[in-house]
Amino acid sequence: MSLFVLDRELYFPPVSLAEPDGLLAMGGDLSTERLLLAYRNGIFPWYDGDVILWWCPDPRFVLFPERLRISKSVKPLLKRDEFEFTINKAFAQVIAACKYIPRAGQDGTWITDEVQLAYNRLHALGYAHSAEVWYEGELVGGLYGIRMGKVFFGESMFSLISNASRYAFARYVQVLEMEGVELIDCQVHTPYLESMGAEMIEGKEFQRLLKELIP
Repeated sequence: MSLFVLDRELYFPPVSLAEPDGLLAMGGDLSTERLLLAYRNGIFPWYDGDVILWWCPDPRFVLFPERLRISKSVKPLLKRDEFEFTINKAFAQVIAACKYIPRAGQDGTWITDEVQLAYNRLHALGYAHSAEVWYEGELVGGLYGIRMGKVFFGESMFSLISNASRYAFARYVQVLEMEGVELIDCQVHTPYLESMGAEMIEGKEFQRLLKELIP
């Protein structure tokens, strides 16, 4: 199957035409309009070269907020005031930390300068959100993603001390559930998020949920 090459036209091919690994198209840009169109259709950018690659994996890895599993190591932290938890207090710091702080099993980062700029724009417009964890006044963990309707699309997270990102994720999922979010897109499988309740669903079901939950 040949790969779709995007140009300046604001368009994506049908997600049913994605490769078996989820790769759908290449090229285009990271304009606000294109990114919002992408997320609305369950498509996201993920690349580490000069050409933007667009993905829509099937099956899809998601978390239904009511199925969140909190580990034994995190439960005590939720009951204590050891960490301070905030939302949208330091978005630029969070995405920068996700970009520069290495993670186990990863040689580099997909967050280019172009990506960083694009998501900071989305944050300024109210689409991209961050959750932060602080310890003794220092940012030690967090995550960011895109929220549209009743769906949150998780993008990346980081942790500088043990359990900080798990704490951020658990707290933020609880907040999102209280605010009416019904689906969290985790994109691709990781054992880390599976341990917190994320699961695979069929691509057709994922697309149905997007149409139902995003006005």
